[in-house]
Parts: sequence; structure tokens; C-alpha cells
Amino acid sequence: MRTQSRRSPRTLIAVAAIGTLITPLAACSGAGGSGSSGGGDSINVLMVNNPQMVDLQKLTAANFTKETGIKVNFTVLPENDVRDKISQDFANQAGQYDVATLSNYEIPIYAKNGWLHSLDEYVEKDTAFDQDDILPPMTKALTAEDGKLYGEPFYGESSFLMYRKDVLEKEGLKMPPKPTWKQVAELAAKVDGAEPGMKGICLRGLPGWGEVMAPLTTVVNTFGGTWFDKDWKARLDSKEFKEATQFYVDLVREHGEAGAAQSGYAECLNNMTQGKTAMWYDATAGAGSLEAKGSPVKGKIGYVPAPVEKTDSSGWLYTWAWGIQKASKNPENAWKFISWASGKEYEKLVGEKAGWSNVPAGKRTSTYDIPEYRKEAAAFADVTRDAIAAARPEDPGVQPRPAPGIQFVGIPEFTDLGTKVSQEISSAIAGRQSVDSALKKSQKLAEAVAEKYEAS
Repeated sequence: MRTQSRRSPRTLIAVAAIGTLITPLAACSGAGGSGSSGGGDSINVLMVNNPQMVDLQKLTAANFTKETGIKVNFTVLPENDVRDKISQDFANQAGQYDVATLSNYEIPIYAKNGWLHSLDEYVEKDTAFDQDDILPPMTKALTAEDGKLYGEPFYGESSFLMYRKDVLEKEGLKMPPKPTWKQVAELAAKVDGAEPGMKGICLRGLPGWGEVMAPLTTVVNTFGGTWFDKDWKARLDSKEFKEATQFYVDLVREHGEAGAAQSGYAECLNNMTQGKTAMWYDATAGAGSLEAKGSPVKGKIGYVPAPVEKTDSSGWLYTWAWGIQKASKNPENAWKFISWASGKEYEKLVGEKAGWSNVPAGKRTSTYDIPEYRKEAAAFADVTRDAIAAARPEDPGVQPRPAPGIQFVGIPEFTDLGTKVSQEISSAIAGRQSVDSALKKSQKLAEAVAEKYEAS
């Protein structure tokens, strides 16, 4: 059971509180979305426009619809836009969309507000879906504080360190199997400039609670810091939070990519793919692109767990998952779609039709037993699975937390708080202010949020 706090606050959700987690990927025009929940033989699905979802859209009519007779009307939008649209439709229980892509950040919050259908009854009846095959951290992350399941993962990820094996070897360097952040900083300094135009490391600096704050918060955790202590005292001005943030800012300023303050996931992926950086700490999902057919660095990348300092692990936990709106008039058909899209056979379908590197992995144990997938993802499959298994959303640091989350704090206010703090951090990365100045302002922002919870 996922617990939020021993001193759980009154519901403070506002539609505007639910924002973006990671940067939008390539644009994709929306499709479908007729304006009302579909009839008995159709459903409306609102989803993010990442590559795995685009593959799903292409495969649905010829497979799911052909098998079930259920037409799926898709609305596909960039991440910022889709989150806004989902929050509006689900908060108002308008029922325009039956199913939407939600993350493990939103699902417990939406469930607490009564915006989602519990999936337990469907899982119990649909034995072929095999809930036990879903990786336990994913099931736990999508279970609300009432103990019920409200989402099924489409794909899952953690974070790890990616590095150029050939570059380190050429420089006579060796990557530790479980590096510390200080070891990573030393390596970054040594490989900076190892090839023309190559920087030592790429780290997100782009403003956004799911951009720079995602990797930085994992660094804060393992350095011994936290956003809030167990009594909801804001701790952004603590020694540990300052040390972690100063380390991160110094590392990216001294050995990171050019224009770091405006670089997010997409920019770092491009830098790593194009050979402009020797290391990259980010989402495990990035490995599929690095190892894809035609990638200039395919076969040259090594993968090790997220760097640590005071904790045993520090990788984050994230999933794009399916949730059914409580107001849906077609929950049975909505479940049939989810069961297909997150099922074992779908992953095999993607492998055969779109290539095994495109399989939406990170959610099922059985995926890692598929010979074709293991061959294609040999370089990173086990490291990814181990990172997901080691993720500890309830206990990611060295002290008790009042709310779950590794790269975020599982409260609705974090979208706004994290975004504002990220702007201060990005400003420090750009050299416009000191880390102390950035965190002094950030502490006041966090204190304002904490007051609501301390009084509950």
C-alpha cells in the first residue's frame, strides 16, 4: 500500500497543480477525440506523443480493433498540453476521454480525488493479463493510499549513467561498476575534450520540475538531503541540499554541455548520440535510442547504476501508465484496451512490427525472458531492470519523508513549487546567481507549501 503521510493534509488539488514531468518529445498531430465519450463499440484515449505511443496508435486498428471490434479514437498531444487537457477533463469528470496516460506522480493524487476507476475488479477477472508479471515497483507506484490499483504501466523507467566505453578506454580510464558522484566528477574532468568538441558529461539544466529537478533531486537524496523532513519542515537550506546542488551546478558548468541551462532530456540525448559528450546521467529509456539501428554510438555505450554517495541506490522511478476516468461510460471496453496495450502479447507485436528496440519495456518480468528482446537490449536490459527493482519511492534518502517520490515529492503543489525552484537552479547554472542565492529563494517557496501541511 502506498502511503502519503502520517499527517495527511486536506485535499488541496487544483487543476493547475498538475503539470509536466519531462520535456515533450517530437510533435505529433492529434487524432480522434470526438468530444464525448465513445459509444459501446468505441472509446476515446488521450495520450502523450512519445514514440512508443505513436507506435501504439499505428498498431491499434489492425490488431486491437480487428480482434475486439472496439474502435479507438486517439487524441495525441505533446506532454505539457496533454497533462493540461487530462487534468481539466478528469478534474471536471467531463467524461470526454475514457482512458488517459498518467504517471506515477498523478495517479495516487487523482485516485484520492475520486477521478479514477479502480482496476482491481478488472485485474481479478482478466487472469490472462497476469498482474503478477508486472514489476512490483510499478504496481506499488500505481496503487493509491486506499490500497487499490488505479493504473497499469505502458512502460517503465529508472535512471542510470551512460558512458562512452571506447573513450574511457582510449584515455586509460575505467568506470566503476557502482560509481559515486565524486568518481563521476573526476572522470568527467579527465574525458572533457577527449575528442574534438566533446564535453565530459551532460546533465539537464533546463527549467522544469521534471527537467533539471528530476536528476538533481536524485543527487540531493543520495547526498543526504531532502525537500521536506518527516514533520514537513522545508530543508532546501540544509547543508546537504546545498552541497548536492553546488556539486551538480559546478559539474555541469565546468565539464557539462554548452548551453546547459537550456538543455533537457532531448538535448542531452542528441548530444550523446552525436558524440558531443562522454557521459550522460538520465532516464534508462534513453538507452533504446542510443542502441537503435543507425545510431552513431550503437555498441559504444556502457551502462552503470545511478551514482551514489550516502545511499545504496539513487535511480528514480517513472512510468507512463493507463488510467480510466471515473466518469467513463465505457469502463469495460476501456479495460480491454488497457489489457491489450499493457499485455504480454503487445510487446511481442511491437518487436515483430516495429523492432525489438522499440518495445515498451520496464514493466513486465516476462519481457526480459524474450530472446529477441534480450539480444537487442543486451547492453542495458539488466541494468534497467535492476535499477527499477532498486528504486525506493517511500524511502529514497537517509531520513524519513512525509510523502512518496524519488525525483519528485508526491504532493499536488510540487508541480508549481518544483517549477519555480528549477528556474532558480537554472539561473545558477547559467551563472546569473549563486547557488546560495537560488536556494535561499527556493527555501521560502518550500516553506509556503509546508505551512499548509504543518497545519493539518
